[in-house]
Amino acid sequence: MEANGSILTNKYSEGLPNARYYGGNEYIDELEVLCRKRALQAFNLDPAKWGVNVQPYSGSTANFAALTALIQPNDRLMGLGLPDGGHLTHGYYTAKKKMTASSIYFQSFPYAIHPETNLIDYEKLASQAKIFKPRLIICGASAYPRDWDYANLKATAEKEGAWLMADIAHTSGLIAAQELNNPFEYCDVVTTTTQVQIYLFPESELKHLPTDTKLSVVPDLENAKDLEKRVNDAVFPACQGGPHNNTIAAIATALLQVSQPSWKAYAKQVIANARTLADALVAHGYKLQTAGTDNHLVLWDLRPIGLTGSKVEKVCDLMGITINKNAVSGDASAQVPGGIRLGTSALTSRDMREEDIKVVADFLHRAVQLSLLLQKEAGSKLLKDFVRVATVQEEGKEGFALVRQLRDEVRAFASKWPLPGVDVSTIQKPEGLIEH
Repeated sequence: MEANGSILTNKYSEGLPNARYYGGNEYIDELEVLCRKRALQAFNLDPAKWGVNVQPYSGSTANFAALTALIQPNDRLMGLGLPDGGHLTHGYYTAKKKMTASSIYFQSFPYAIHPETNLIDYEKLASQAKIFKPRLIICGASAYPRDWDYANLKATAEKEGAWLMADIAHTSGLIAAQELNNPFEYCDVVTTTTQVQIYLFPESELKHLPTDTKLSVVPDLENAKDLEKRVNDAVFPACQGGPHNNTIAAIATALLQVSQPSWKAYAKQVIANARTLADALVAHGYKLQTAGTDNHLVLWDLRPIGLTGSKVEKVCDLMGITINKNAVSGDASAQVPGGIRLGTSALTSRDMREEDIKVVADFLHRAVQLSLLLQKEAGSKLLKDFVRVATVQEEGKEGFALVRQLRDEVRAFASKWPLPGVDVSTIQKPEGLIEH
């Protein structure tokens, strides 16, 4: 936070270190070189084999820069479908609309999870790739609680002459701690963001392509041998302007933390907490997508009990529990999805352990049961009616009082856990903020 809010925000520095379009960047050059070095160290990568660009403003812009570097407009790509846990930038579209640049400028075909196991269906993915012939396969997700079989994906990509890109935004810290499979052993490009934007790529010479690949399969094959230059040119000037140097400083600071031995202990605890949370919810009789987790995520399917994720999100907001509504496999709407996504990274950063997570799981269980009561008291399925009975006392209805009671219990529990880097005693409520 100190680095991100520093005077470094005031310097404009288009270009790369030692090749800027503006003067006065000698210290900015040192900063960016340091950040690159720490990125490679954090992921245990050989600088002779890997390059890194830390300039993308966000994960979404990093992903689009990767697409710009690897494939041409109207080329084909495959990514995990959004309802199955993928991300908008992996080619998502609906029957009525192409939602993001990845589907607007490229031809996209989503792969899916198996309907029974809810795990990535690698066999079907391979058979679909054989027919669709993608130029790029994207792996990684924003709501997939299991690890990835990168070797399997690499075999499919090689067979079809496709690039393999991993978006590890949600799992990069666990990968750096070597708690999850390593995408760098198999992927051509890796992007990530966990409040930081890190952009990694190998200096590849298309070793992933079959030996009989023709020029027509990969446009601009000669330039493809210099993947580092293609990625750098895609970031700037193709997709964005001057980098945010204050953010690069924050990235460098975070990467130094990731390189410490304490990070591995933290990553182990994140996973242990997530598994504890999953087990506790299953013990209450709830359904989880994939029936558990390998990482920090828990995807909770609320459809069997007749709730939407949007309603549970609203109730949790009222009591100080931050979660988010999330699509689960088979959902048709991202605005009124059938599930919620939970994560344990923030709780672990506040030093919660397994026994504390069980308390959190009980709060979530009570919130869901309370949501069922509020839905009944609302007398309709509309979200506005649900919110009304949760926030306004009505005669003969007890949901409002129960929301306030649970809110007070959550606040009392949360106050025991300090926020890293924040002295809560110094926080002042803005004028005009209404206490609900």
